[in-house]
Amino acid sequence: MATTLAPVLTDTLDAARSWRLDTYRAHGGYEGLRRALTQSPATLVETVKASGLRGRGGAGFPTGLKWSFLPRPDGGPRYLVVNADESEPGTCKDIPIMLGNPHALIEGVVITSYAIGSHHAFIYLRGEVVHVYRRLLAAVDEARAAGLVGEDVLGSGFDLEITVHAGAGAYICGEETALLDSLEGRRGQPRLKPPFPAVAGLYARPTVVNNVESIASVPSIVRGGADWFTSMGTPRSAGFGLFSLSGHVTRPGQYEAPLGITLRELLDMAGGVREGHELKFWTPGGSSTPILTAEHLDVPLDYEAVAGAGSMLATRALQIFDETTSVVRCVSRWIDFYAHESCGKCTPCREGTYWLKQVMHRLEAGKGAPGDVELLLDVSSSIFGRSFCALGDAAATPVQSGIKHFRDEFEAGMHTPAWELFPYQASSVFGVGAR
Repeated sequence: MATTLAPVLTDTLDAARSWRLDTYRAHGGYEGLRRALTQSPATLVETVKASGLRGRGGAGFPTGLKWSFLPRPDGGPRYLVVNADESEPGTCKDIPIMLGNPHALIEGVVITSYAIGSHHAFIYLRGEVVHVYRRLLAAVDEARAAGLVGEDVLGSGFDLEITVHAGAGAYICGEETALLDSLEGRRGQPRLKPPFPAVAGLYARPTVVNNVESIASVPSIVRGGADWFTSMGTPRSAGFGLFSLSGHVTRPGQYEAPLGITLRELLDMAGGVREGHELKFWTPGGSSTPILTAEHLDVPLDYEAVAGAGSMLATRALQIFDETTSVVRCVSRWIDFYAHESCGKCTPCREGTYWLKQVMHRLEAGKGAPGDVELLLDVSSSIFGRSFCALGDAAATPVQSGIKHFRDEFEAGMHTPAWELFPYQASSVFGVGAR
């Protein structure tokens, strides 16, 4: 069981002008790239496979294995696309990396592109975070001026262009194929799979799509080696990761630690739940993951253990809620979000999220009808596993897990408004009741 933090991606964030190239290099930056360029691409892929690095964007698919799915070169282009469209409610790990340590991502992009044989990489960023977009553009320019990006990278003969692309702000574009459609200039909607992006991705060419944290972790693996990486975490969930604590916690923020640490340990480091209150429920990976309760405080935060507890580790967005919070109100707000962000392409998600929203609003207002709880379960079951992409599942899981753990609160919505059972000012983090 982990008991300490493991600052790697966040190690330089307290340095002066941490986002600048000279600061990054002073802390060993781009040494991994120099080492990578002396190795064969196949060796790099095997190193990442041996490290056990799993995708840090949600599903946890082995990163090196994903790279190896690309077909043999055929003389045409292949692409690396970095999914920086961080949109999951509660998730806030990729933005701080790009803001405070953008060169870790850029170095990872160059190494990964070299390993998979790509000469053009794209970083797809949310357009709302203009300050991060500008910082990434400046960092790419710095790297290009230093010969780290562009033609003949570090005299190796390897060429790479990096394009930073700002999206228009849509949760659905966090789904990899919707992101690719958006990047191609079309409306962001999920594609039918197969073919998978590894075979026919961006511009119908072989494409690797990875999360920001996944790619930013690659340079440290090349520098430290696979054994160094596997020395942290658990046997099947190796390495470190950013855990984002928010909500009713004394010191919210980013905690970079080995996988397998528990919420109890993280809360101890963060000063615990806010003074005078106790934990009621929490999410291990953002609002799309089934909620857990205080009985799960000691579940190791790795992919297998969290799945065994009935949830998903996903993006490690740990939203903490104390006893003043109405589960009905919380789930209702999440459903509002998913209904708004549904792209409308498939019927289960388009219609299902609409009806979940109507029923949740009734229950929150204390105007629920007999059978509404069963109706929620029926509608959510009709969405789960039947939508075009994972957005439908994301909407169904908080409803199902909320009813599983707090059914009495949902049933109370048939006669008493949630704001009477749980006055909203009491759960506010700021202002009245935030004590």
